Amino acid sequence: MKRLILINLLFLFMLLLHSPAASQDAAGEPIPQVPTPGMVTMLDLGAHKCIPCKMMAPVIEELQKEYQGRASVIFIDVWQNREEGAKYSLRAIPTQIFYDETGKEVSRHVGYMDKKSIVAMFDKLGVPKTKAAGNAQ
Repeated sequence: MKRLILINLLFLFMLLLHSPAASQDAAGEPIPQVPTPGMVTMLDLGAHKCIPCKMMAPVIEELQKEYQGRASVIFIDVWQNREEGAKYSLRAIPTQIFYDETGKEVSRHVGYMDKKSIVAMFDKLGVPKTKAAGNAQ
């Protein structure tokens, strides 16, 4: 059953990937540079209307706030920005791609990824757990 659902989601993703659409996000904003120069970056590729991606949204928002200035956490909606799916060789969504400070891809995960696992990857990549005392706001 799970395999059938995954196959159907993949088919839907591929169908949507090849249909015409605008190449800007919902707010009409430009796609951010990925990876962020000089910073550990986590890129979450998904869609605002995808169920597992919706489950990831609050995690992404928390991480963006908690790691501001220490790691870059970026979300790109690949249903609204179809060329991005091909650019990152997506096979399914959501997909999380981690880059080290030099911009090298070091890990890729497909599917929902919980906050604890993402934080563990940030730890592995040397991202400080908290802001330095001088940087606290």
